[in-house]
Amino acid sequence: MNMEIFSKLESEVRSYSRGWPVVFDRAQGSKLFDETGKEYLDFFAGAGALNYGHNNPALKQALLDYIARDGVTHALDMFTVAKRDFLQTLQDNILLPRELDYKVVFPGPGGANAVEAALKLARKVTGKESVINFTNAFHGMTLGALSVTGNSMKRGGAGVPLVHATPMPYDRYFDGAYPDFLYFERLLEDSGSGLNEPAAVIVEALQGEGGINAARLEWLKGLSDLCERHNILLILDDVQMGCGRTGPFFSFEDAGIKPDIVCLSKSIGGYGLPLALTLIKPELDVWEPGEHNGTFRGINPAFVTAAEALRVYWSDDKLERSTRAKGERIASVFDEIVQTYPEAKLVAKGRGLARGLEFQSGELANSVCAEAFERGLLMETSGPDGEVMKLLPPLTLNDAELEQGLELIGESIRAVLTK
Repeated sequence: MNMEIFSKLESEVRSYSRGWPVVFDRAQGSKLFDETGKEYLDFFAGAGALNYGHNNPALKQALLDYIARDGVTHALDMFTVAKRDFLQTLQDNILLPRELDYKVVFPGPGGANAVEAALKLARKVTGKESVINFTNAFHGMTLGALSVTGNSMKRGGAGVPLVHATPMPYDRYFDGAYPDFLYFERLLEDSGSGLNEPAAVIVEALQGEGGINAARLEWLKGLSDLCERHNILLILDDVQMGCGRTGPFFSFEDAGIKPDIVCLSKSIGGYGLPLALTLIKPELDVWEPGEHNGTFRGINPAFVTAAEALRVYWSDDKLERSTRAKGERIASVFDEIVQTYPEAKLVAKGRGLARGLEFQSGELANSVCAEAFERGLLMETSGPDGEVMKLLPPLTLNDAELEQGLELIGESIRAVLTK
């Protein structure tokens, strides 16, 4: 394969291509094909942007029909038929059935845009500057989002002090040694603690980049109650774990909470096209016209595929039930692997189709992913030191593909741990 132009012209900041040094050409469903025709089973799914797989036929047809009739592509935040259809479908298929009352901000094309809008609005509404984030959180690479991100390497790239954010322990950070929120609530209630009164708390119900750390439902409920008691806005970052990744459409649904602000991106566009939303309770909608904007905050082809995805996959609970069942299948296999290699001290993690195996080092996890790549399976690592082998397969993968992937994972782990 000719890869010379990439090393010659593309920045050293590139990352995924270093672990998967091939040139991809085609993709369909749960599979990618390189330019030689070699097939790869994709358990990465665009880092969660392809919950419905590559080139999903139903979404592709809707997109092709829209383009063929010269539907509007770029419209900033002007009214369009495609935007109207998306908003109506979002309301009918997602918000109303869940009794959620949100207004929709279109902040820009990516997840970091959704987070920046959430932080900015929380500070505007409350008049306070400080935001509480959590250990091992990841919320994006722009300055505001980085300020509430835990990873030291990513934070170090900012080049300036990251301020107005205070980290607190995420669920199980102390392995149950202390009651939930003991430290956080003590600081809030102690006038001598030095903690600036926070405008908001930002949290992921399941930390993907942080290491597939799934918060207990009672912990999420407790956090929501704490925020309500102390008049703190709760921002739920569902950029990677929303759109069905953990089973229900929103990752927080099983906890029975209703966050003040919800950030969505990645798979909300359905087809892998850029789209992000910041959902806000109506009383928080205090923006002045144009106070938060962006040239690409209304990419109409993404509205088309997003609306079609909601109609096809969220008119009933079929996908949710399938995701939960497939997730349990992965969990059972991972438990068997943990028991097979007790000396490796592996830890199975996750919920739904966001799953991981934690190794004792990032080197081991990376070696397993490298072995998997050689066998035709794409996976990435996550966690502070890359110590977690991370699975984010398309939600639409079939049972045969799931079993194939699990078999390849087993072979790859065996190859590394029995050397």
